Amino acid sequence: MPDDRSNAEKRPSPDALLEHAEREERGRLRIFLGAAPGVGKTYEMLMAGRARLADGVDVVIGVVETHGRRETQALVEGYEVIPRRHVDYKGRVLDEMDIDAILSRRPALVLVDELAHTNAPGSRHPKRYLDVQEILTHGIDVYTTLNIQHVESLNDVVAQITRVRVRETVPDSVIDQADDIEIIDLTPDDLIKRLGEGKVYFPNTAQRAIENYFSPGNLTALRELALRRTAQRVDEQLLNHMQSHAIPGPWAAGERVLVCVDARPGGAARIRYARRLADRLRAPWTALHVDTPRSAAMPEKDKDRLAANLRLAEQLGAEVTTIPGQYVAQDIVRHAKANNFTHIVIGRPTRSRWRELIEGSLTYDLIRDAGDISVHVISGTEQGTEAASKTVGTAAEQKPFEIWPYLLATAYVAGSLAFSAVLDQFLDVRNLAIVFLVAVLASAVTGGFWPAFYACLVSALAFNFFFLEPRYTLTIRDPESIVALAIFLVVAVIASNLTARVQRQAIAARSRARATEELYQFSRKLAGAGTLDDVLWATAFQIALMLKLRVVLLLPENGTITVKAGYPPDDTLAEADIAAARWAWEHNRAAGRGADTLPGAKRLYLPLRTGRTAIGVVGLDDDRQGPLLTPEQQRLLDALADQAAVAIERIQLVADVDRAKLAAEADRLRSALLTSISHDLKTPLAAIMGAAGTLRDFSAALPETDRAELLSTVLDESERLNRFIANLLDMTKIESGAMEPNRALHYVGDSVGSALLRARKITGDHKTEVDIPADLPMLRLDPVLFEQALFNLLDNAAKYAPPGSTIRLQGWVDNGSVILQIMDEGPGIPPDDLERIFDTFYRVRKRDQVRAGTGLGLSISRGFIEAMGGTIVASNRTDRSGAIFTIRMPVPTELPGLHQAGADDKTNGDPT
Repeated sequence: MPDDRSNAEKRPSPDALLEHAEREERGRLRIFLGAAPGVGKTYEMLMAGRARLADGVDVVIGVVETHGRRETQALVEGYEVIPRRHVDYKGRVLDEMDIDAILSRRPALVLVDELAHTNAPGSRHPKRYLDVQEILTHGIDVYTTLNIQHVESLNDVVAQITRVRVRETVPDSVIDQADDIEIIDLTPDDLIKRLGEGKVYFPNTAQRAIENYFSPGNLTALRELALRRTAQRVDEQLLNHMQSHAIPGPWAAGERVLVCVDARPGGAARIRYARRLADRLRAPWTALHVDTPRSAAMPEKDKDRLAANLRLAEQLGAEVTTIPGQYVAQDIVRHAKANNFTHIVIGRPTRSRWRELIEGSLTYDLIRDAGDISVHVISGTEQGTEAASKTVGTAAEQKPFEIWPYLLATAYVAGSLAFSAVLDQFLDVRNLAIVFLVAVLASAVTGGFWPAFYACLVSALAFNFFFLEPRYTLTIRDPESIVALAIFLVVAVIASNLTARVQRQAIAARSRARATEELYQFSRKLAGAGTLDDVLWATAFQIALMLKLRVVLLLPENGTITVKAGYPPDDTLAEADIAAARWAWEHNRAAGRGADTLPGAKRLYLPLRTGRTAIGVVGLDDDRQGPLLTPEQQRLLDALADQAAVAIERIQLVADVDRAKLAAEADRLRSALLTSISHDLKTPLAAIMGAAGTLRDFSAALPETDRAELLSTVLDESERLNRFIANLLDMTKIESGAMEPNRALHYVGDSVGSALLRARKITGDHKTEVDIPADLPMLRLDPVLFEQALFNLLDNAAKYAPPGSTIRLQGWVDNGSVILQIMDEGPGIPPDDLERIFDTFYRVRKRDQVRAGTGLGLSISRGFIEAMGGTIVASNRTDRSGAIFTIRMPVPTELPGLHQAGADDKTNGDPT
């Protein structure tokens, strides 16, 4: 065991090797990172690009902002500059980087300034860093610039330092993808000097910048952030290098960060703090949301905030996890311990102290139950205003007040009052409070907590007014009654709260059970679906049913993505939707409505993924404003999409297997054809060549009988060769469907006689018996094809029957059909081969003294007979060994009176 562990430590890390392999497929990204504008990032990027240009590398400028600086403009000269794309926006013309032109040009390196830039509305991507990621996926290297204040995880820190909230940010995952980060450092004094000289901003704005954002203290803090973030990335690169090359050394291990995400304000600050904490610890981190029964009743604004927080965590590189639960603190701690998290990040309590005393404190419970796990409590105050909810606020968003639960609670109390009036004659008055408690519990079950609380108050008043002395007043004379009423109120409130909570849990459990049952039924539908259309329509219907959305499913076809199914049926997509669907399929990422890419599309398009790749796209939309999917719906969609992707892949794999089988069968037939041709051509040709050569060289010395025998051999083998070629031609016609029988009324006995005459040389060593009645009805057939079919059957019988044995032909009428049978006395047909003996090129295994044949004769006979409307089957004799081939040809209906002809001459059964 120690040796195994040491060997494992010496091996390179598979994850590091995999990451290295993935980077090899993409273009390389170098980020020139600065602490503030004006430190010289663009200048250094252009100088680095010029050095690559001098080395013979194909370098172009995608976009560079010179800001009117002469030094920068001078450096741009000598580069090929990709023309920008013009975008009309509110009467203005905006210039944006042209991604399509860059991808069409396909340079080795492209220079892209200002990575955090926001693109004009209507662009393919809302942010420039997304443009850069697409360029990288095409194997093109990118040099770009970035200021530290635009890093998403540092947004709160920068806002606290500078008192300015930066709106244009870049996810940290983009920084993590960089192959190189070059820090462009300049001391605060030198940067302020450059500002004063007008090299950063124009003089009229430079002084205001120095007094505010560019103060020495701010610049020093920003400089430290830039150096620290660069040092973290360098450390990650060093660690990856050590792991991929199996270099031993100490590194931190085991640290994991869990941030708790909910719908409360301040969640974004907690997520960014967790990202920074994970960076400092060099640890993976997860964003966890506990889905409680209360989640379904959240206002739309809270649902939007929760979805935005989870989306932010995903953008910052977190693994987003949602679990069902009831007791949030216990569920968080249980998940953290089960997954070995060492740090938990939560928000500061926002409820009042009295609510925490009544309902409990999540923070206190979490700290108490966390054990050795470090708990970080973050205030969560946002600098500036939060981003507005994507959902348009309307009066309909607020849950309308419903009067019926209170009317029902009133009816329960009235019923309890009437029942108590009856029991008042038999029970002590204080026992009647239990009857009213039943009314409170019933109100909690049907209406929830507040109707139960209303029932509690009304029950207390009714109990006091009608049953406590003095009656019919609200005055209480007995102190014990006061205590009893107070206890009743407390018990009723607690019981109603617990009952309402149990009811919510039951509703949530039923909802989950219903979703599980629907998923199970969906999986059964997919398992039973035999075609791709069945899978697609079942998937579209199930997603629309469970998510209450309109659905379209698209699959790749002929190099593009096309609509294959939808519910409701819809096969027309706008250009923006087609572009979004194609982008989602090609890049295996979401696009369209609410996504980072092509958000102007009507639908949200999500890839259908399998373990190998994206095999299709699902498009979703509805008429509501705001995000399409809640976290719970996203989980449900993931489950549906995963099952559908597996089913689609299964159908495609089955089709691939079928095609592989057809290809294998074609190869087998080709091999059999080549083998048969090589044998059946070589044998007669060798005999012909041998006989002809003997006649040429020794003709004068040979007796007349020998010369005649040699000439007969040449003739016989030539006929054999001719039959083989004719069989090949006939089989080609049958397989291609070009066989057109020239059918006419014909007496079957004539065809039998012609076939026997042609086969006399083949059947010369056998006895031939023919029993064909002269009064058999005429048949509508092609005499040439029918004769050839009979000839092939006689040839087959002569091959397998021993010399001197009998070949018997007989015919009769049976139920409106003429039956012809050819029987031999050979070894018969193995039972397993009876169904396959008519297959092309199929031959029964060789036996001693048996000619192998080509495997075409029987197949041709069946093709001819079936082309004329008849059938042919093979069987074995029961009276002795041998095979039977039975042909059944229908008697034409236009010959009245002939169906019964010959019936008296032959029995209707099998004569054998």
